[in-house]
Amino acid sequence: MKSYISKMIRLGIILSIVLGAGYFLYVFNQVDKPQLVNTEGRTFERASVVEIIQDNVQENGSRIGDQVVSVRLSSGTHAGEIITANCPNGMLFGTVCRPGMDVIIISSRVGALHIFTVYNIDRSWPIALYIGIFLILLCLIGGKKGIKSAIALVFTFICFILLFFPMIMKGIGPGIAAVITSSLILTATIYLINGWTRKSCAAVLSSFGGILTAAVAAVIFGYGASLSGYNVSNIEALIFVGQNSSIAVGQILFAGILFASLGAVMDIAMDVSSAIEELRKHTPNLPPSVLFAAGMSVGRDVMGTMATTLILAFFGGGFGHMGA
Repeated sequence: MKSYISKMIRLGIILSIVLGAGYFLYVFNQVDKPQLVNTEGRTFERASVVEIIQDNVQENGSRIGDQVVSVRLSSGTHAGEIITANCPNGMLFGTVCRPGMDVIIISSRVGALHIFTVYNIDRSWPIALYIGIFLILLCLIGGKKGIKSAIALVFTFICFILLFFPMIMKGIGPGIAAVITSSLILTATIYLINGWTRKSCAAVLSSFGGILTAAVAAVIFGYGASLSGYNVSNIEALIFVGQNSSIAVGQILFAGILFASLGAVMDIAMDVSSAIEELRKHTPNLPPSVLFAAGMSVGRDVMGTMATTLILAFFGGGFGHMGA
């Protein structure tokens, strides 16, 4: 009976925290977002290709110009209607339409003129299916910890969208906002997956120390290399955002460096803490000095492979930009 009461009390506390956090995020997200482009009279709608009215394929198999297609709209004020749309021949915008293909349509109205253009393939279902399969496999293979890992992923996404971005839009420095968000993510993730244990406390403290070290290193390197934070691509759009909001654009680069180090820091901290906890559990008589030396040895091994992982991730991201 006592255990049941304690479980209900703990459940009530958790629900209260969740509801309180949800209300806080709702209120905190009441911010004015700067409008980057004029979207008046333009909307994005889902549609399905019905027929290819005019194709753009040439005799040699190449495609030049636009396709003219008829599509059935499935969203917006014209849902259910069949309309005619142009499909540009582009790599980034437009696609090669086929009957039955799901696409995204740009609906543009200028006065009495109403123009429909195929923006791209509608990838909503494949993306949702892939994410769903990933979360299901994570829960099935990982069991209870897999479910907690899935919850941690959702929590991380919520922190980025509903906490970090509103903070910088309210004028809080991106560096400070990144430290706060990173600390909350690593604390919640580690405690959610491993519970309130000594191993978790060690991992959280070491991760927090690693995050602060990364922040200091980024600032020192930026000063030494004369990085102002404006040495990034698409800086013109970022400057426009900074001029129309309270965002300190120059600090976004350093916030990105901090977030990039978060995963690696948590990974190493949890690996070392778990290894030392298992060693202490099976050999409880080992002195702290031996456990510390063992932790340093494990940490060096993990750091070696982690450095390679980070380099490979950097090259992979570079190739991704080249491909885009």
